[in-house]
Amino acid sequence: MTRGALLFDIDGTMADTDPIHLQAFNRVLGEFGHSFDHHRYGRELQGFANRAIAERFLPDLDPAAQADVMARKEATFRELVRSEIRPMPGLNELLDAADAAGVPVVAVTNAPRANAELLLDGIGLMHRFVALVIGEELAHGKPHPLPYLEGLRHTAADPALSLAFEDSRSGIQSATAAGIATIGIRSGLTHADLVAAGAITSAADFADPVLLALVSDRLGIRV
Repeated sequence: MTRGALLFDIDGTMADTDPIHLQAFNRVLGEFGHSFDHHRYGRELQGFANRAIAERFLPDLDPAAQADVMARKEATFRELVRSEIRPMPGLNELLDAADAAGVPVVAVTNAPRANAELLLDGIGLMHRFVALVIGEELAHGKPHPLPYLEGLRHTAADPALSLAFEDSRSGIQSATAAGIATIGIRSGLTHADLVAAGAITSAADFADPVLLALVSDRLGIRV
């Protein structure tokens, strides 16, 4: 039987982690002369794989040294996030409703596995997902469609019947390129930014009536 799925980014989507990432990037990349504000973070860092960030901002380092710097950034992020992480409003209720309706849910992220597992454990949701897709462990991360195609493969879901939730331009590009209608979460970017990237609409969080109406219409999930 053909069915749809719900596919969720983690950082900035399930939990508002962008301010913590910004702080960690400034601590570590600041040593190399880089400084980021909220707007620059949204344009140049948010949603991109660490390898791509390192190649852009640390071009004078060899790949091993680049990887070491980015590992320090992620360790700094994990240190900061432990006491500050909270799930987005409405997320638990949506996952409960999806479970009741028999709709599978997948987490799809460019974050390193250690970060992704820390975040999901921190908000008590690791057990809720049928799969955790890590972009860095694939041949291509977001904005390539492969991470979301892998998420669909784990559920045997039809992209035309599915919905994705993303907060970054690269994530929206990844999901839409995989054929999945995507709702942008306004944790960092504006409605106009998210729609320009390819989202069908945006929502403040998972309790937003616009989001809930689309989830109901497309997948029959009623929260």
